[in-house]
Amino acid sequence: MKNILVISYSQSGQLDEIIDNFLTPFVDTNIDRINIFPKKAFPFPWSSQAFFDVMPESVLEEKIELEPIILKCDNYDLIIIGYQPWYLSPSLPITALLQDKKFTSVLKDKPVITLIGARNMWLNAQESVKEYIHNAGGKLVANIPFIDRNSNLVSAVTILYWMLTGKKEKFLKIFPLPGISEKDINSASQFGDIVMKTFKNDSYDKLQKNILDLKLINIKTNILFIELRAKKLFKIWAKIIKNKSSNIRQRTVWIRVFKYYLFIALFIVAPIVLTVYHLIIAPFSLHAIKRKKEYFCGVLKK
Repeated sequence: MKNILVISYSQSGQLDEIIDNFLTPFVDTNIDRINIFPKKAFPFPWSSQAFFDVMPESVLEEKIELEPIILKCDNYDLIIIGYQPWYLSPSLPITALLQDKKFTSVLKDKPVITLIGARNMWLNAQESVKEYIHNAGGKLVANIPFIDRNSNLVSAVTILYWMLTGKKEKFLKIFPLPGISEKDINSASQFGDIVMKTFKNDSYDKLQKNILDLKLINIKTNILFIELRAKKLFKIWAKIIKNKSSNIRQRTVWIRVFKYYLFIALFIVAPIVLTVYHLIIAPFSLHAIKRKKEYFCGVLKK
C-alpha cells in the first residue's frame, strides 16, 4: 500500500479543519497525519505584544526548536504540507520544519502538495516554501490556498479580533465572521477528490491545472500589488528590530513603533496608494498583471 505523509502546524485549529475536509476522499489510504509543535508554544489567543513580536524572526525565517517529529514510514509516495503565513512568510514552526535536514531528506524525489490557510496574503510565503522544497529535491505538484474572501481592511480588523481574543465571532456584531468561510473550508474535499484520483494514477503533471479549473483560486490585483512591495519593507523593519534585540526594552519600543506603522500603512496609506494604482497604473499593466497571477497560481519556481 502506498503511503501519504500529511504534516502541518495549526494554531487556531482552522487549518486542521481544512485538512480534515481535504482528506475525506482518501478512504482505504495509509495516511501518516502529523501535527508539529514548537518547544516553546505560541499563545492563542495572542497578546498584542506577542503577536507583533514574532514579526522579525518570521520575516527573516529564523529556525526555532520543535518537539521531536516521529515518522511512521521511511518512504512516502506523496507529502502534503499544511501551513499558515506569518507576516508574508511561512509561520515559524513551518520554517523550522523546512530547515530540518531529517525532514527535508524525506522530500527528495517526492511529489509535494502545499495547503495554505491565510487571511489573504500567501504569495511571498509560498515562494519561500517553494525554495525549501526545491532545495530538498522535492517536486511541488500542487498548491491550494484557502483565504478570507472579505476585503483587505475588513479581514484585517476581524482577524486581529480573533487572534487577540480567541473568539471566532462577529466583531461588534456588524463585521463578518473572521477567517476562512465554512463554505470554503468544506470545499477542501473537492480538491481532495482531484488529488486522490491523481494519486491513484501516480501522474501529477496536470494536477495544478485541474485544481485551478475549479475556479476557486484567484489573486486579487490589489493583493498582488501589496505583496510585491510589502515583503521588502518588512525585511527592513525586521533587520532594524533584530539590531535592537540585545536590549529588551529597545526591542519592545521598536516592536510598538512597527505596530503603529503597520496600522497607518494598512488603514491610511494603502487605500490611497491602491486607488491611484487602480486608476493610473493597472489599466496599462494588464498583461504583466495577468502573467504574474498565472505564475503565483502555479507551482513552477522562478
